Amino acid sequence: MTPFKRFCDLVAALLFGALLLPMFLVISVAIILLDGRPVFYFSERMRSPKEAFTLVKFRTMTPSHNDTGVTGGDKSHRITRTGRMLRRTRLDETPQLWNILRGDISLVGPRPPLRQYVEQFPDLYSQVLRSRPGVTGLATIIFHKHEDWMLARCETPEETDAVYSCVCVPRKAKLDLIYQANQSVCLDLWILLKTVFRK
Repeated sequence: MTPFKRFCDLVAALLFGALLLPMFLVISVAIILLDGRPVFYFSERMRSPKEAFTLVKFRTMTPSHNDTGVTGGDKSHRITRTGRMLRRTRLDETPQLWNILRGDISLVGPRPPLRQYVEQFPDLYSQVLRSRPGVTGLATIIFHKHEDWMLARCETPEETDAVYSCVCVPRKAKLDLIYQANQSVCLDLWILLKTVFRK
């Protein structure tokens, strides 16, 4: 990550954090009243092949001590009332402004993967994670809707893992590497605009 990209991340995180603070409070109260505590969901993610960090989101599912892997149709029954709205609008991602301030992630970059997939595909992620992971990225705007559609059809954790590993990981990695080879301020701005205004 260049110093300029890091500077832009800090300015954007502070600005958006200040502007969105009232909305954070409203969402937090809604989660407590409608779904109970906790308000936030914490997940281990990888910022490099060897370095992990704790990603923070608004909680959108009922807690489970046995929760592993990505979310597919097998977990759909756990999505809460507020969680469906937060996921649809991607507002569940907004607490990641904290991760940006900490330097864990950038605004734009590959989505930070779970450890199990980094360990499963070490050669692939050694290339992808040369870029700082981001809240959104090229793979997010191009492949996210199709990924959600495929995973929503999965009925077991094993099926979800198989689809994600065999189909989603390589396709997303290809897009992440295209971003890596062409990263620029203009491309980042285009990705951010497409993320905000995507249908």
